[in-house]
Formats: sequence, structure tokens, C-alpha cells
Amino acid sequence: MLGLILCGGQSVRMGTDKGLIKTAEKTWAQNAFEQMSLLDIPVKLSVNKKQEFVYAAIFSPDELVVDDDSLDLKGPLLGLLSCHLAFPGEDLFVLACDMLYMKTDLLVKLLEKYQQQIDDAYIFSNDVKAEPLCGIYTDRSLSYVSDLYKTKKLHTYSMKFILEQLNVCAVPLEDEEKKYFQNFNSPSDII
Repeated sequence: MLGLILCGGQSVRMGTDKGLIKTAEKTWAQNAFEQMSLLDIPVKLSVNKKQEFVYAAIFSPDELVVDDDSLDLKGPLLGLLSCHLAFPGEDLFVLACDMLYMKTDLLVKLLEKYQQQIDDAYIFSNDVKAEPLCGIYTDRSLSYVSDLYKTKKLHTYSMKFILEQLNVCAVPLEDEEKKYFQNFNSPSDII
């Protein structure tokens, strides 16, 4: 299994690269990387081509997975499938870099569900809403999605649609856990 921090978004609404915003002297990407590293798994960062040079000054270049040019995709799915192509056979535990309040205890909770190995993907659900950007995607599920892409059977690249194609273990969030899933999309969201 690999941890994968999703940093490759365009950050259009934020107006700046979210992974490089600093809180308490660490970038958001460093914060997410450290949280995921506490699980004792290797961790990579998903970045786009424009980000590669800047992130290589903060992280080791071998920790970066640059979006695969052969994929005509956008959004988190591009990062997932790029990493899947770079590391075939690996299950991926993904975390968006802008989930600043995420706690390692929650990551462990999801990892324990994954260890049962009966589903394709493991995510949290916030009431009825899926939280796909903190989840575990098995190699078999990523291979299946990759095949759908190659055969032009993906009607949309949204993570919601992707989850509808898979057998998913959705772990309901307790009320006190929901605050950890706040993400930040614009400057007004930052306190």
C-alpha cells in the first residue's frame, strides 16, 4: 500500500496552490504527508507538471508522482490513475492536501476496515455524502477504472461516479468526526 497526498488540483477558487499554503510553518502538503506517514506506509504526493519543480524543492523528487501525460483526465481521478500507472499492484490510501483537520485516528479507523479486504474501496460517509478524497482504493478497483477509461466507458470523471462503479465500504462518520473533513477551497474558508 502507498499513501497518496492529492496536491495536483488547479486551486482556481483559492487563487494559489493549496498544497503550498503554510500553517504553523508547514505547508498543507507537508501536514498531510506527516499525517499519512504515521501509518508506517510509503507516501507519495500527486502533483501536476507545473508543480513538479516547486514541490521537488520541499520533498524528495522520488516522493512525487507527476500527472501522466497519456491520461486525458482532470481532477482527483487523474492523480489516482497516474499513481496507479506508476506503481501497478499497489493499493492507494489517498488524502487531499486541504483536509487540515484530519486526525491519524480516523486514518487508522479506515485502515482497519481495509484490512478485512472484501471491498474495492473504503471511504467515510458524512450522512449520505461520500468523502472520496480520504479513502483507500484497491489495485483491482483502480485497474477496473483504468479499463473503463481505456474503453471509453467513463461517462464522467467525478469521484462520485467512480464510487458508483465499485463495491464500496462506506464508514459512517460520527457527529464529532465530521469536522475533520472540512476542506478549504477559497481564501474566505481559511480561519
